[in-house]
Amino acid sequence: MDTIREQPPKGPPIRGRGAQSGDASARFGLNEREADGDWRDMAETLDGPAPRLRTEVTEESPRSILSFNQSPDIGFDRSVNAYRGCEHGCIYCFARPTHAYLDLSPGLDFESKLFAKPNAAKLLAQTLAKPGYQPRPIAMGTNTDPYQPIEARYRITRQMLEVCLDARHPVTITTKSDRVLADLDILEEMAARDLIAVAISVTSLDPRLSGLIEPRAPSPAKRLAALGRLTQAGVPTHCSIAPVIPAITDDAMEAIIAKAAGLGVTSAGWIPLRLPHEVAPLFREWLEAHFPDRKDKVMSIVRSIRNGKDNDPGFFSRLKPTGVWADLFRARFRVACGRAGIGDGKAKFALDCSQFRAPMVGGQMRLL
Repeated sequence: MDTIREQPPKGPPIRGRGAQSGDASARFGLNEREADGDWRDMAETLDGPAPRLRTEVTEESPRSILSFNQSPDIGFDRSVNAYRGCEHGCIYCFARPTHAYLDLSPGLDFESKLFAKPNAAKLLAQTLAKPGYQPRPIAMGTNTDPYQPIEARYRITRQMLEVCLDARHPVTITTKSDRVLADLDILEEMAARDLIAVAISVTSLDPRLSGLIEPRAPSPAKRLAALGRLTQAGVPTHCSIAPVIPAITDDAMEAIIAKAAGLGVTSAGWIPLRLPHEVAPLFREWLEAHFPDRKDKVMSIVRSIRNGKDNDPGFFSRLKPTGVWADLFRARFRVACGRAGIGDGKAKFALDCSQFRAPMVGGQMRLL
């Protein structure tokens, strides 16, 4: 596929999407094209405004589904992703650059041209059934959200959870969607066996601001309600304030922690804004569209915690910013957790790998 980079016309912010452009990545030497303004004007004169950008889903059949990593600063060594791309459209998403490997835009393509893997559960069962497989917690939601809107139609995440429950395999889930409650029946059963922990990301308490940052994700109120419901059901939960965006969302840190603690959540953490590869220019475009009055302040703080750069990709340092602003965020978070009586991100959920049994492949799952 010969994807080319098209410069978008200047105009009002794109509503309902996080990215403000659909530029293809320049990292891989893709062709570049500028839209012909005269042609665009003529087309709109004859046919009216361009149709609203719609979400497209392509089904793919990968040959493997379980990914392994050796990153020393990440607390898991394996993960599964049911989808590529994410319709939530979070402007800050560090996974956006992965769409460049498909010759697609990390901008609008990432949130509108999605890929689903209907055979994921079958592949996962086959992998877990291999002789010599050694279980360790599988992370779901490390790249794109397992409960983004298309999960309601495909139910791939649920199918993989069914495989893990059958195999007694521990799982961690990271999401920013209350759609996780659709699988509460499975999560409760896994929780009773110490096989599950769920983290829900809450970046702001302001629904309008959330609608700009994460345009197609559920509202903050729904996410907090989901945290409360999971906690009531006995599912180990974690409130992730991720990412903290300086001068945009950081003022909500204390209130989010207090509300999570009030719901019975016993663990919380925060992650600073990361802007790898194409995310940095996309984020700058977003600031220009929505917060032009404070864009310079935001990026100045970002660079101050990233050793003078937009991003620091180094192991450990990427998750541990430095400088006065970073120290301030840490202090605020620590004090807020102390006041709320909630864990300060150091809590570890004890998931049990000892119950693992190879899943049944090619037939029905066990009934007991």
